[in-house]
Amino acid sequence: MDLLLSSFGQIITPEIILLLFAGVVIGIIFGSIPGLTGGMAIALCLPFTFRMDAVPSFALLLALYIGGISGGLISAILINIPGTPASVATCFDGHPMAKKGLGGKALATGVIFSFFGTIFGILILMFLAPPLSQIALKFGVFEYFSVAIFSLSLVSVLLGKSMIKGLIACLIGLFLASVGSAPIDGFPRFTFGIHAFDAGFAQVPSLVGLFALTEIFKAAKDRSSYHITTKDSKIKGVGFTGKEFVKQVPNGIIASIIGTVVGIMPGIGAATCNVMSYGVIKRLSKHPEKFGTGIMDGVVASEASNNASIGGAMVPLITLGIPGDAVTAILLGAFTMQGLQPGPMFFTANMNFIYILFALLLLGSFMTVIVQFFGMRGFIKVLKIPKSVLLPMVLVMCLVGSFAINNVAFDMWTFLIFGTVGFFLSKFGFPLTPVIMGYVLGPIAEIYLRRGLMVGRGSFLPFITHPISGVFLGMSIIIIVYTFISQTLQARKKNPAKGKIANVYDD
Repeated sequence: MDLLLSSFGQIITPEIILLLFAGVVIGIIFGSIPGLTGGMAIALCLPFTFRMDAVPSFALLLALYIGGISGGLISAILINIPGTPASVATCFDGHPMAKKGLGGKALATGVIFSFFGTIFGILILMFLAPPLSQIALKFGVFEYFSVAIFSLSLVSVLLGKSMIKGLIACLIGLFLASVGSAPIDGFPRFTFGIHAFDAGFAQVPSLVGLFALTEIFKAAKDRSSYHITTKDSKIKGVGFTGKEFVKQVPNGIIASIIGTVVGIMPGIGAATCNVMSYGVIKRLSKHPEKFGTGIMDGVVASEASNNASIGGAMVPLITLGIPGDAVTAILLGAFTMQGLQPGPMFFTANMNFIYILFALLLLGSFMTVIVQFFGMRGFIKVLKIPKSVLLPMVLVMCLVGSFAINNVAFDMWTFLIFGTVGFFLSKFGFPLTPVIMGYVLGPIAEIYLRRGLMVGRGSFLPFITHPISGVFLGMSIIIIVYTFISQTLQARKKNPAKGKIANVYDD
């Protein structure tokens, strides 16, 4: 504690405060604009840190990281388009709340529980990083594959009215992820001789297309949806009552635990944990039927989880020198630029700097909640803009953002392709989230499956016999079977005349 207090004394200077504020504001802007991400903001700002000392450099980069993750909730709630992949699940209840005239409450919930999750993850990082890193070391190729399958199973069967449609949507996502060069051997798949397909579809344009363009197509088809709400969305106080906050604390803790644990596992990331957390809290809820209609629980589940993953992703980075996600991979480069080498000896060799990082993360979190809280009254005015004006602007920003990720024109086609696929899937009642999760987790599952088969010399048995891996695969089967039986029984109760298992196919 003395080291932490001493670290705060070192960083509370006009230069550091200004860099934190600038980083948070820029991160929120990048996070809130569909097609741009906090990771992109860090990559763009990294060259500016070349001549900086270590502390000012990480003040800017960590503030960009926190602001970028938190900023995604703004567009997710207000226009039903996640600013970042980490805010996909925020759309499920955040936007329905805005449509009810509760946009201010939804924003306040997201901001406060984003802060809640961030602090939770940082505290875990501070007090449990070394032992948690040892647990993460127990995860090998078999365990990572099983965790990916468990995540896909959870999302496919819990999000959407029909389990079958959820599984089909997941398979569509897996197919789209398989386009391009195969991992490990680089064999081209489903490219049809078109070289633009060789590298596959870029992740950010794909995800933004599924949500943004789908939403734009829906609005163009139904002119009555041009106005989100006729009610005047206002924010009173912090946006919700103390009683509502206390009621949501258990959900916030569960979501934060999930976000931290998933963040610790390299390669999974915030894009996965927010949807996984949403599914778990929906399953644990006493009123799961209300999820998706606009309740605080759904916003809390997503935003507490994705922000808790920040502290989680820093655990393997600092203790093992292994980045937890794409953003921490960039941060690893920043450490190297400063002559620092994260790893098992990093704690003992750089104890003072470690606590300065903790202090920067905590101060950046407080600055983010302050900036977002005072900006909410401006954000909420977006609800008063007719969608006929707003959505063309969003479309242009999405196209520009899709191109700007890699400066490749084909990424704009990716945005259009995924948006068209998303619109038709949505039209026929298929949930989009399993498509996204299949697309994001598909490559991860395939890589670890192939590595596992190489280690097991072609045998699938090690995936079952390794305890942790076997448990996750067993839970996947249990979830699918349980959901299938429960949906069948519900269908029979609704329509006793049919009484057929086939009812599980229906919405």
